[in-house]
Amino acid sequence: MEPAATQVRVGDVVVLTDAAQNRVSQNHSMWNEDLRPCTLAEHSWSGTKFAALWIGMCLCLPTYSLASGMIALGMNWWESVLTIFTGSAIVLGAILLVSHAGTKYGIPYPVFARLWFGTRGAHIPALARAVIAAGWFGINSWFGGQALDAILLRILPVWHTLSVHLALAFAIFWAINVAIAMRGPQAIGRLTQIAAPTLALGAIALLAWAASSAGGFGPMLSTPAKIHGPVFWAAFYPSVVGVIAFWATMALNIPDYTRYARTQRGQMLGQALSMPLTMALFSFVGIAVTSATVLLFGTALWNPVELIVKFPTPVVILAGIIVILSSVTINVGANVMAPARAFENLWPKHITFAIGAILTGLLSLAMQPWYVLATFATYIFTWLGTYGAMLGSFDGIAIADYWLVRKRRLDLAQLYTPDGIYSYAKGFNVRAVLALAIGWGVALLGLAVPALRFLWNGGWAFSLLGGLLAYWLLMRGERSTISEESEEPVSKLAASEA
Repeated sequence: MEPAATQVRVGDVVVLTDAAQNRVSQNHSMWNEDLRPCTLAEHSWSGTKFAALWIGMCLCLPTYSLASGMIALGMNWWESVLTIFTGSAIVLGAILLVSHAGTKYGIPYPVFARLWFGTRGAHIPALARAVIAAGWFGINSWFGGQALDAILLRILPVWHTLSVHLALAFAIFWAINVAIAMRGPQAIGRLTQIAAPTLALGAIALLAWAASSAGGFGPMLSTPAKIHGPVFWAAFYPSVVGVIAFWATMALNIPDYTRYARTQRGQMLGQALSMPLTMALFSFVGIAVTSATVLLFGTALWNPVELIVKFPTPVVILAGIIVILSSVTINVGANVMAPARAFENLWPKHITFAIGAILTGLLSLAMQPWYVLATFATYIFTWLGTYGAMLGSFDGIAIADYWLVRKRRLDLAQLYTPDGIYSYAKGFNVRAVLALAIGWGVALLGLAVPALRFLWNGGWAFSLLGGLLAYWLLMRGERSTISEESEEPVSKLAASEA
């Protein structure tokens, strides 16, 4: 079917015509300022902006804990770094595949989900992503609350007398996060520019301390692996999947960021050259320092706050401030946008970004971050493994729809039309729901059948493949696809200006 020239292509991006925008913007149930497609002027992010985005997101305490926790599992330093890099490189592939849609059409994730689940069914993947983001919001808030508690314990003697001092510190820090998030991602723009280099300097200082205290990098990194053969592979396999799951959320809502990209090449290079390398380098810091704690304290301190409190008071205060700064930045930058937009998408006329941020904060409490971070096994195997299996099927469906079913062609105006071609059956694409169930079923089979446990341990990958293949087969002959001949016209004037 033909889109009747409601959109034009300018270089790598597609934008609505003025007439089409004026028409579909009247659909208040599907359109507001946060959900609308980008204008040509808003496609302004260069590749360096995406590199800076990923560096800022990778330099966070969950990355440190993910990497250093592998020492607690019994790996040596290079096995841990290899695990982190392998998982990061694999998930990058999914991230780049989904990034293309955001760049080309300038749409946020909840609107992109309308394409494959339907105009109303899109709430299913949007809210699934929101739940995971709220979990990460809680995890970062718990890190920050622990850091705030450590500072207050050192500078306020009366703080010791409060039996609930940690819970109170967490509540204070959580409230600060929600208050800042309510003002939107732009409110933390300047703080983001400070936070990433500050945390990088803090990591270098921590690495220097560890090397000095442990007698150099040789002794620090000489801790041998405690697991070998089948036992190593039994830990390596789910750990790689855990690393993949760590960023599986971004493989879904990366259009929230790439919608602002100037070119496909710029966003792809910016992401590919920054994410895996930054993850590997910062992971090395966490791994090296944790290895040093084994030599110095006789146990692997994979939670950085547990290590911070062993220093003198001035160091505790400085390091605590860095942890707090990092936690606030990553929360507002990466863990609020997706759920807030998902809540907005439920009722665009009445739910604002600020209300979405409050709902995200409340949902994060229900995710019980204190339990998730109780042990490393809970963190990587229960938390990362479970939600990775859940999100994998969504990732597979998104990739199959955009690349295999529609071949990167869609009618932008119809995504904002209540009874348009992407409404399917009363707003739901039942085939997407069935493909989702099949993808989940493949992973869950590993829980039901002991001999197939590898399916659950590799939940994200098998759930993705199951969802991708099922959706592709179920959507054969889909009538809402657009032929190459009827693709959007090129704006010659705008193209020459670009």
